[in-house]
Order: sequence, then C-alpha cells, then structure tokens
Amino acid sequence: MSGRDLFCQPRRIRRGAALTLVFASVLAAGAATGSLPGTDRKTAAEDARSAAPAGHHADVARAAEEAAADGKSPMEAARRAVSRSGDRWAAVYSPGEYEEFEEALDGRYTGVGLWARRETDGRIEVTKVRAGSPAADAGIRAGDRLRSVDGHRVDGRPVTEVVSLLRGDATDAQAGTTVRLGLERGTRAWTETLRRARLSADSVTVRELAGGVTVIEVAAFTKGAGDQVREAVRQAPDGAGVVLDLRGNSGGLVGEAVTAASAFLDGGLVATYDVEGEQRALHAETGGDTARPLVALVDGGTMSAAELLTGALQDRGRAVVVGSRTFGKGSVQMPSRLPDGSVAELTVGHYRTPSGRSVDGRGITPDLEADEGALRQAETVLSGLGEPRRPRR
Repeated sequence: MSGRDLFCQPRRIRRGAALTLVFASVLAAGAATGSLPGTDRKTAAEDARSAAPAGHHADVARAAEEAAADGKSPMEAARRAVSRSGDRWAAVYSPGEYEEFEEALDGRYTGVGLWARRETDGRIEVTKVRAGSPAADAGIRAGDRLRSVDGHRVDGRPVTEVVSLLRGDATDAQAGTTVRLGLERGTRAWTETLRRARLSADSVTVRELAGGVTVIEVAAFTKGAGDQVREAVRQAPDGAGVVLDLRGNSGGLVGEAVTAASAFLDGGLVATYDVEGEQRALHAETGGDTARPLVALVDGGTMSAAELLTGALQDRGRAVVVGSRTFGKGSVQMPSRLPDGSVAELTVGHYRTPSGRSVDGRGITPDLEADEGALRQAETVLSGLGEPRRPRR
C-alpha cells in the first residue's frame, strides 16, 4: 500500500467484515482486549477461514487437523504450532476460555480485578488495578511484578496462559475461590492470597473539573463503551473542552473505538488495515462534535484499538495528544474455530492511521510529552487552544 492510496476514499465494506477484525491480545485477570461479540465473531471466523492461509496460519490449521485425525487434542497441537510461529499476538483458547473472553468483552468477568501485560523481557507487569476489587483490597498496585500464580512461575508465559492460571480451571473459576499470587515491588517480594469475585467492568467514567473541562476516561473498549463516550460528549457543557483519557487502555472492540471516534469526527477515515494483503477501511459516522477543544491523554499502556483512535484524532487534526509514547500494537487478529471447538486467534495483517503511519512496534508519539502531571498539562493545553481548530476531513 502506498501513502497516496491511503489518502484515497477506500471502498466501504459490509459492517460484519469491517468490524470483525481483532486488534489486541492482552487478556488480563479481569479485562480482555481484542475481539468482537455475537454474530460479528462468527463472520470473523468465516472470513479468516475463507482467506487463503499463509505462513503460520496454514501450519496451525494443519497441526490441528492432523491432531484431530490422530485422536489427539487439536487445541494442544495448535498451541505448539503457535509457540513455534513467532506470532507474538496469537493465542489459542479452549471453548471455556473463549466464553470467558466474550464475557469480559461484554463487561462481565470473574477475577481479581487487575490488568497485566508481558514486557519485552518476558516479565508480567500489573498495569492497572480496579478500585474495590480483591487486588485493590490487597494493596496490589500498577507497576508491581507478577512472579507466580498458585506456585506456577509466569515469567515468559503468554498473558492468556497467565489469565488461565489466575482464573483457575472450570471448578476454580468461580466467585469465592482463592488464588495465591507471588508479587514483587522493587526489592520487596511477597505473596497474597486473593478471593475471586464477580466483577463488572466500568469501562467509561466521566467527571468534570473546575472550569467545566470534562474528563472521559476509557479503561477498555468493551461493549457499549463507544456510545458512552458519545453520550458524555453530548452532555458536556457547551463549548467546554474534553480530555479523552486513554492511559492504560489496552484496547478492546474495534467497533467501539470507531464509535468513539465518531463522537469527535464528522465521518471520514479512521484507519486502514489489511487482511491477508487485502486493503480495507474503517470510517467514522457523521454528526460528531468537531468544534469542541479536545486533548487525548496516552501512555505506554495505551494499546491497540486505543492507539487506532488516538492516531485518527491526531492525524486528522482533531486532538492534541499529550503524554508518552504508546505501546505499539498495530496488528490484526482474526479468530478461527478448531475441530474440537477451541479457537485460534492469529495475526492476519496490520492497520495504519489515516496518514498512512504504521503503529505496530512503533507506537504513537504525542504532540506534547508529559509524564507526571499529564492531566494538568492537558488542562493547560485546553486553556491555550483558543478558537477550536477546524479538523481535516
């Protein structure tokens, strides 16, 4: 794809195909990112199967089919093939795990209320803790290192496996059961035994600062998050600025991120992406608030669908981006059902921002670097914007 092609008006495609791609595979102990619910998920699996398999896609499919023919576990064979593939974001879920994955994207889950990611050195780091959750009550904080779960060391494991340990097997994955965590903070190492709880994900929170600035914090793009952002913008005081806080947002449903973009854009391109080399596009709906001053807050925990939204707002001149460089997760995954009912989510392509920038492995550089006091910096930027800029279409 050339840069010029990305500025052309890409052909629109049916909603099922446009919104079934999967942008993330960081599944935390209480939050999930990167898939779509209901019929869209079925369409994605069909799209992935109908595309000509390439590279490790064919290897994973062949391994699962051969295992099924030999009376062995297709899921375990697929996991071994994925581990050999080098696909950093691929994951294989059992039917039960995938059901939990869907529940998490719907904003419901059983867990301990922490978000985590795997660092480049293989360490598992806590990125966020839900207020009022078992993890919060135990004093666990963002930045803590997770070393073990029920005696199993987790360094180097895919996050999906860490989640499976945290949630337990079919018997343990219930509210009231316990899980023992080995943790590290600086030079301190300790263990905590937590009791799992049934939690709901309050993905969008809204508050108003002195002076009328509205802060819309989006923790993850779970089902309904996009409409909540649009409603928060409609309810904001006339002419007042908005801070869209995407710090620590590890992604979620791409369709919800596009809906959130529609709150600030009057139609037009949000991102382009490719699936097995075929170029496609995502567009905002018309009628968004294009005049209200807007700052997007980001950090190293801003990932995937949240980066897609940030890139669209930045490229189209709609927001000033404040914070630190984002994570750099710009690949596309699609689910495929295996013979035993398990599901493999494999990377099939990458997305680009409206100007043609690739995010994968690079992240998005903010317009204004800020770490401590980033929210105060965002308020300062809003106060200095003066007359709202006209966004580019």
